[in-house]
Amino acid sequence: MPSFDVVSEVDMHELTNAVDQANREIANRFDFKGTDSKVEQNGNELLMESASDFQVKQIMEILKAKLVKRGIDLEALDAGEVEEVGNRARQKVMIREGIDKETARKIVKLVRETRLKVQAAIQGEQVRVSGKKRDDLQKVIAHLREQKLGIPLQFTNFRD
Repeated sequence: MPSFDVVSEVDMHELTNAVDQANREIANRFDFKGTDSKVEQNGNELLMESASDFQVKQIMEILKAKLVKRGIDLEALDAGEVEEVGNRARQKVMIREGIDKETARKIVKLVRETRLKVQAAIQGEQVRVSGKKRDDLQKVIAHLREQKLGIPLQFTNFRD
């Protein structure tokens, strides 16, 4: 029986490369000279630090541009507030991975709304969709791509 998995993942290697590129650009830009501005990555957490909140926002724009070039969807970013501590400004950004239970239920509901002969089952942080016809599965993928769920979705493990 044909099936596929709906997942929400971020390629961590590409994320690391984007952070490195952003740090290189920050080091070379004239408006960041002498500010000790940087982006640090700790697993699924990014910390942007600079002299002012305006510069932190500029760093965020540089980082977003690098992430888009690397093929990482910006919906995976969960940016916190800019905090000013002394004469430094910081912002934490979490990278969201996996599909939480509430979103998984929404996906299952959306699959059922298509009225196609397919089944959707929640399996941990992914949703498996299976059906008898490959065309039905492709229609489900097209329907899910149209929806705005607030997280990036990838469709993997397509099997006939």
